[in-house]
Amino acid sequence: MIQIGEYETFYGQRKSLVAQVGDGSIIHRFDKTPVPREPEDIVCPHFLELKWALGCPFNCAWCYLQGTLRLYPRRKAPTYRLAVTEENPYAEVERALRELFRLTYPSEPEVLNAGELADSLMAERSPFPFTRFAVPLFEAQDRHRLLLLTKASWVEHLVGMGPHRQTIVSFSLNAEPVAQRWEKAPPVRDRIEAAALVARVGYEVRIRVDPIVPYPEDDWLSDYLRLLDEVFAHLIPSRITLGSLRGLQSTINAASDRSWVEYLTEQSPWGRRMPEDKRLGAFSGVKEYLESRYGYTHVALCKEPIKVWEALGLDWRNCRCNCVV
Repeated sequence: MIQIGEYETFYGQRKSLVAQVGDGSIIHRFDKTPVPREPEDIVCPHFLELKWALGCPFNCAWCYLQGTLRLYPRRKAPTYRLAVTEENPYAEVERALRELFRLTYPSEPEVLNAGELADSLMAERSPFPFTRFAVPLFEAQDRHRLLLLTKASWVEHLVGMGPHRQTIVSFSLNAEPVAQRWEKAPPVRDRIEAAALVARVGYEVRIRVDPIVPYPEDDWLSDYLRLLDEVFAHLIPSRITLGSLRGLQSTINAASDRSWVEYLTEQSPWGRRMPEDKRLGAFSGVKEYLESRYGYTHVALCKEPIKVWEALGLDWRNCRCNCVV
């Protein structure tokens, strides 16, 4: 059974959209952020989560899953929603997706984010690679799209599959000094090369540069500009979403390495964050560099208020960030 809800758009319209499939344990609309109205309100469009698994094998110091999954038995350790039978280990997930795909009204195309509560490629080297199951299933219809968000570089199955018109692959990247200091994940260069590989065979590739951290203090912006040069030397992403360091209190409490918290000196409706002047400096520096050097304008922000969007000359009502169509 599919539940339909009424949702307000950023333009003040009302739309009937899928709220959840079944009990919502597999497909559920992320709608925790209210429609922004005031300058301080966070801009974060709603989207459908595809909860095929939970957790992540990597150990970034600020990972929000540390707080989000803190009450689960395995916490943020990878946990897969696998059926007993090996013939179709993702049978539960398939049932939910097929129910959604059969729905004719509402007919709104959706992006299903498989990387909100798990790294989307964390099962690629297991006996049950998620992409081998999910990509062909999405390709069998032409309305909804699968979003794979990852810090992994394990794209062997993806590059060997086709067609893949309904699949988006999004890579989370950071400046090299930040990645070395706080991320315990595959090297940034490996992720960029993986992004180039999947772009070369025709996938839509998006990039998240998030969280931007003003480290090292003497030359941090140059490190992010070098990251952009490395990306554009390999591929042109369809869109780039920028985010700054932030942390819910539950994340901070659960983190074993809290050295990054010193940068969070401002309170917000989405936890603690970097001060506004540093965020604006980072975003404007990156945005202007992309425009002047590459003529690139497909830039959005993650969980920033209206006033920051407007200060950068970005149209928040027409938000085209990582998680939406």
